[in-house]
Amino acid sequence: MRSRDIRRGFLEYFQKNGHIIAPSSSLVPGDDPTLLFTNAGMNQFKDLFLGREKRSYTRATTSQKCMRVSGKHNDLDNVGPSLRHHTFFEMLGNFSFGDYFKREAIQFAWGLLTTVWNLPADRLFPTIFNGDAGIPRDEEAHAIWTQFVPAARITELGLAENFWQMGETGPCGRCSEIHYYRGSHIPCEEEQGGGTCRDLDCSCDRYVEVWNNVFMEFDRQADGTLHPLPAPSIDTGMGLERITAVIQGKLSNYDTDLFMPLLDAIGEKVGRRYGASIGDPADISMRVIADHLRAMTFLISDGVVPSNEWRGYVLRKIMRRAMRHGKKLGFTAPMLHTLVPVIVREMGDAYPQLLSDQDNIVRTVRSEEERFDAVLTAGLPRLEDAIDRAAAGARAIPGDEAFRLYDSLGMPLDFMEDVAGQRNVAIDREAFDRAMQEQKDRARAASSFKIGEKGLTISVPPEFERGFTSGVEEFTGYDSTLLTGVPVIGVFDDKGGWTNELGEGQEGYIALPRTPFYLESGGQVSDQGRLFGADGSEAVVQRMVRYAPGRPRLHHVRVTNGVFRREQIVSAEVQDELRDATRRNHTATHLLHAALRQVLGSHVKQAGSLVAPDRLRFDFVHFAAIPRAGLLEIERIVNAQIRRNTAVQTEVRSTEDAIAAGAMALFGEKYGDRVRVVSVPGFSLELCGGTHVKATGDIGYFVITEESGVAAGVRRIEAWTGAKAVERAQQQRAAIESVEALLNVPGEQAAEAVQRLQAELKRATREAEQLKMKLALGGASSASAGGPGKPADDAIEVEGVKLIVRRIEGLEKAGLRTLSDSLRDRLGSGVVVLASSNDGKVTLVVSVTKDLTSRVQAGRLVKELAPMVGGGGGGRPDFAEAGGKDPAGIDTLVRKAPDVLRSQLQN
Repeated sequence: MRSRDIRRGFLEYFQKNGHIIAPSSSLVPGDDPTLLFTNAGMNQFKDLFLGREKRSYTRATTSQKCMRVSGKHNDLDNVGPSLRHHTFFEMLGNFSFGDYFKREAIQFAWGLLTTVWNLPADRLFPTIFNGDAGIPRDEEAHAIWTQFVPAARITELGLAENFWQMGETGPCGRCSEIHYYRGSHIPCEEEQGGGTCRDLDCSCDRYVEVWNNVFMEFDRQADGTLHPLPAPSIDTGMGLERITAVIQGKLSNYDTDLFMPLLDAIGEKVGRRYGASIGDPADISMRVIADHLRAMTFLISDGVVPSNEWRGYVLRKIMRRAMRHGKKLGFTAPMLHTLVPVIVREMGDAYPQLLSDQDNIVRTVRSEEERFDAVLTAGLPRLEDAIDRAAAGARAIPGDEAFRLYDSLGMPLDFMEDVAGQRNVAIDREAFDRAMQEQKDRARAASSFKIGEKGLTISVPPEFERGFTSGVEEFTGYDSTLLTGVPVIGVFDDKGGWTNELGEGQEGYIALPRTPFYLESGGQVSDQGRLFGADGSEAVVQRMVRYAPGRPRLHHVRVTNGVFRREQIVSAEVQDELRDATRRNHTATHLLHAALRQVLGSHVKQAGSLVAPDRLRFDFVHFAAIPRAGLLEIERIVNAQIRRNTAVQTEVRSTEDAIAAGAMALFGEKYGDRVRVVSVPGFSLELCGGTHVKATGDIGYFVITEESGVAAGVRRIEAWTGAKAVERAQQQRAAIESVEALLNVPGEQAAEAVQRLQAELKRATREAEQLKMKLALGGASSASAGGPGKPADDAIEVEGVKLIVRRIEGLEKAGLRTLSDSLRDRLGSGVVVLASSNDGKVTLVVSVTKDLTSRVQAGRLVKELAPMVGGGGGGRPDFAEAGGKDPAGIDTLVRKAPDVLRSQLQN
């Protein structure tokens, strides 16, 4: 049975048993900053389990894309040496949201394994919770299992294996796993060491867990107590890779059809067959590449791009680890991108998005491969220099120095260790790990500060909790910006503490069960406006805050008059002018998105946005700067849609229907089973909960103000609409009129006139540089080593080596390099040291002829000379340069250069 048949068979089995097949959610968790990546099938249903969300179904089944590369689920270092660990994998799961419980879950699992997949019943071994930490033994699960297997085959395990919880608090419950017995022929280290195999509790591969049924029945409180959930639920998980290995009779997940086509393709590239061995370095590298290629392909398809931050950093780390193993296999040129089509071919039927994203994925991978090659090119000289110093001393590169190469250039630690090891030099791993931990601590501290600044801890007294339960929040702002007669259900001070009232001059938070104020989401900022009462009380609403899903939005207010209390009846009014400007920018963002895809291609995807009253900003996946002609075309397309004055339509549809109709889902957003669809008929169709104009003509005018790059493969466009766009056009017209007046030419001739002036300036600058060069070559300065009155190409001898050392005035860096080359060529064999000051800064260059680099190296000379002028630098053995900030030190440098050269020659 092929893996695609196993995946399809699982979903169809549960569909026949009343489950909705829910599509896999993105690897980028929607609206959940606590998760780096989606790491389990239940992630997309988290709010359902918590009772914060309701859907039209109570049973679901999925094949969920998952990544485990951080926290307690970090399998990255095991990938390669292990035969069954992965970064990316698929989790098959069936879920019940207050519908069925233990009996049905166990029956479903047993029926699929034994009657659909026909696994031998006598090889299936269930486990139950044995009773631990005051939590009772799972008598019910044990009794159910005895209907399928003898009691002797049921293993009882404790908290570590058979109890699951979402976090320190919240839903949790006892588990029942199902293990498959592969046979006694599988090697066991315990037996090989003279002991006895510990069966399910053993680390050998004779028993493999294939299914985990989580019975979510408790709600853990902050004090650790367990309260029964009002609606016990089921959360199950089964790794597709592992069950495929079991069904196909393979010990290793990598020997299944999920990986073999890719491993075969890698083998063709490297000129060897995959051997499936545990210890062979080439096989380990091939497994790393196969796993990481799947991970990077799906991450890029879900909108993640390589970068030095957050999810992009993890993606880059995975990609570079794969590239490093490619180098180990002998690849000298970019290769990984050529393997992406193999993954798309094998998995595109289950994940059609891969088909449409293939070109984008290939470009992203190739771009990162080329960037990594550039990193190695830039970093190798610095690494070699560190190895040279270590080889001459303690034979260990300091850990902080290795960490700087890793952190600033992205050089992988294992690559540095390999290169250093070839010369019997080690890296101080303890110091490296310490530097790494210090960086993590700094990042965590910065993150904590941001969370403390933006986050809010709201405390609601138990007697008022009913008013804050799920389902009370209602946004009325689509239809009107004014809401009257709404009661205040909570008042909080500026720290989030429950209070009786907020008085004039105070800041705090007011909760209403309904509000016309938009809460920042999908890039659109919060509305602003006011709350006011019939008694004259009034407060300015500065922004909106959501302190927990399914709870009322909080109005962050500053009271300007009177007092606000709980149960007071108030009116809420959004500032129309700001709302209208925001709506113009939001609808314009949709038009921009569609225009970008029309001009640049369907690979364009949103990677972030900002929709504010004064501007819009749109980040998107693309691999090159957009030429001016392209930007003008995009502007023309958007403004053409504005002139058409097309009515903007909104409707609520099922997510599945909306996506099937071509609606664009936005990066990082979370969608339930019903979504709001915003369309400009015939041009744009997106899932969006934001506020929009009634017709495109309301936007007025659209102008792009800036296009830039924000990360590898991510571009940014900033734009204005309406009155701001008119203001921009007027500013540009005024600037052009000023240029016309200065140049005394009509506007259409201004560019030509400026080009003419630039050409004249370049010619004059070039002539000035040539004169300076002639003067510098024609005679030594008074500060030259040759002394006053000596010819320019005279040189002193230091330990038999010719040396020219000079102070040069007025030459830029490029001219200084040219002069250095000319003087070095005149010497034939020798050393040239030149120092120049410009605008209070020093440029230092050192040239050494090739025949002398074994005795003296330019880079080492620069490192000793540069501190004399308050600077530092380095370079190759034959050429090096440095910068400094102390021109007064140049005379000292010129005077001491012969001694520095003499010291190096003698040593």
